[in-house]
Amino acid sequence: SIPFYVNMLSPLINFIAVIFFTAKMADQTEIVPILSGGVSFNRFLWPYFISASIIFSANLLSNLYVLPYTNTLKNSFENTYVKRNDPSTKSNIHMKLDDKTYIYIQSFDNKTNYGYRFSLDNFDGDVLTKKIIAENIKWDSTKRKWQLSNYTIRNVKGLKESMIYGNGKLKDTILDMRPDDFSAYDNVVQNLSTNELSEKIRKEKIRGTGIMNDLQFEQYKRYLHPLSAFVLTLIGVALSSRKVRGGVGVSLGIGIFLSFAYIVFNQFTQMFSTKGGLPPFIAVLLPTIAFGLLGFYLLKRAPK
Repeated sequence: SIPFYVNMLSPLINFIAVIFFTAKMADQTEIVPILSGGVSFNRFLWPYFISASIIFSANLLSNLYVLPYTNTLKNSFENTYVKRNDPSTKSNIHMKLDDKTYIYIQSFDNKTNYGYRFSLDNFDGDVLTKKIIAENIKWDSTKRKWQLSNYTIRNVKGLKESMIYGNGKLKDTILDMRPDDFSAYDNVVQNLSTNELSEKIRKEKIRGTGIMNDLQFEQYKRYLHPLSAFVLTLIGVALSSRKVRGGVGVSLGIGIFLSFAYIVFNQFTQMFSTKGGLPPFIAVLLPTIAFGLLGFYLLKRAPK
């Protein structure tokens, strides 16, 4: 979707714009008189950082309130048409719903919201109090309930047991889970609103389904990724404020290279976080810190 790419590329577009504008000033020898007139380089940076603050605020608000909605549309189209050959079924699902309840689903199809070989175990401490086995489980989006078919309910109370058989019957039940919890697509976390994401993380701490890094990376990215507006602005000004042989073209070439390097660095840290063992907080901050250090190094070498 357009908002997704605008949000992703806006700091980089700002970066290129800063380099072009500042390099043009340097090439026309406009920066030297400003600094010679008693204006410090830090004061010279103020207008740039005011613009960066506006971009930061816009990106942050977009990350928190706009993108989750537009990503739902984008990812729905992508999963339906672009990834239509990808497997939509997730297998061997084990999940802890609360301190007493555990479920297992042999396989769940995200396209039909249909699961096979379902079982639920309810415990009181270490003692099994109820067990439900169903041949199939299906999400009823109208009733917003789960529907079991061909089920057996076993109730245990001390040494007494009772059995309820539902062969050929359907049973509606309410469980603290949704079809999205079994999604086979990696991009489903992008569709969650900020509140839904926080709630999902809270539940994941109980369930332990193995997607905690994906959830936390998405949460940290929404808050911390907009900081790149300040970092890239600093690099852009420090890099292009000195007049160089070759003019604006050299500065723009370096800027475009650094832009692609930043994007690639972000993709690598995300991969190492979601597929490897890199903590999500560090993975999100690492590109910003690395390029921030580069910015301060260039700032020290900038003309004063």
